[in-house]
Amino acid sequence: MSVDKRFIVVGENIHCTRIFKVGGIHVKNVDGRDVILFGNGDDRRELPVAARFKETADWENGKVKHAAVGIWQGMNGQTEEERGAGRAYIQFLAREQEAADAGFLDLNVDEYSTDVEERKTVIRWAAEAIQEAAGIPLSIDSPNTAILEAGLGACDPSKGKPMVNSVSLERRDAVGTAASFEACVIASAAGETQMPCTVEERVANIRTLFAELTKAGFPEERVYFDPLVFPISVDPRNGKMVLDSVRTLREEYGADVHFAPGLSNISFGMPKRKLINQVFAYLARKSGADGGIVDPKQINAAILNGLDTESASFTLARDLLEGRDEFGMEFITASRDGRL
Repeated sequence: MSVDKRFIVVGENIHCTRIFKVGGIHVKNVDGRDVILFGNGDDRRELPVAARFKETADWENGKVKHAAVGIWQGMNGQTEEERGAGRAYIQFLAREQEAADAGFLDLNVDEYSTDVEERKTVIRWAAEAIQEAAGIPLSIDSPNTAILEAGLGACDPSKGKPMVNSVSLERRDAVGTAASFEACVIASAAGETQMPCTVEERVANIRTLFAELTKAGFPEERVYFDPLVFPISVDPRNGKMVLDSVRTLREEYGADVHFAPGLSNISFGMPKRKLINQVFAYLARKSGADGGIVDPKQINAAILNGLDTESASFTLARDLLEGRDEFGMEFITASRDGRL
């Protein structure tokens, strides 16, 4: 059985927090050089990991922030080859997500630097490099309005209207920024001073925010609701609360608004994250969500339509997400036993 609906993907992979495992399939030591491997076949390439990344706690713990490596080398590489590899890597991430049916490419450089002026320069560089390679609009992702303005200012309108990730009651200043660029907005359920803990709080916050967005001139089709996804490992009710929020909001606001929750947040701290994320995206879409912030290589309309909803693994993940497997004991046991 499949759910025959579109799914608007906001591709999450060009984000300076994203990590690869050192010594895994992407990060290797080749002839004494630590490199990130990318591309396919005859186009296989190597992105050198700059020394500054190997002097961090991340590297000591066997991790490296790969998008940050690409941007650093693209902007600061010591040789033309290094600068070319960095730019090519960021463009590879963009093309790869577009090919997997992404509708937007989320760009976040906040952890690249603590200096706002540097981040403004970085986001402009990255936006230009990405748009040279991809034909879809950017989602500019930052809590800092100066960074949002720099990123939006670098967006090419011929690619489509850009997106702001995100606006909320605690970030009202971003509403004006988004309006001035006629951008789409991810409308978060975050409250003025705290995160929502219930379905009712999520819906109430979005109602208030939506009224402000309407007053600021945003048409419904440029608004993407985010009911806020928190890990199910923290609270077994978190999956069901998001699904119930989606149903309530879809019933209240009709077909023209969109959804873009960070769906992969649901699986933090759990085994078999890909399975959980895919089943959660399926359930969210069935509840009325028409999109999400995800890795399009793992979640897109074709993948969701192809899920075997009668399989034991799907059933176990669904029971976990809908709250029937309290604390996930059945799912975790099945994972340990090799049944997933």
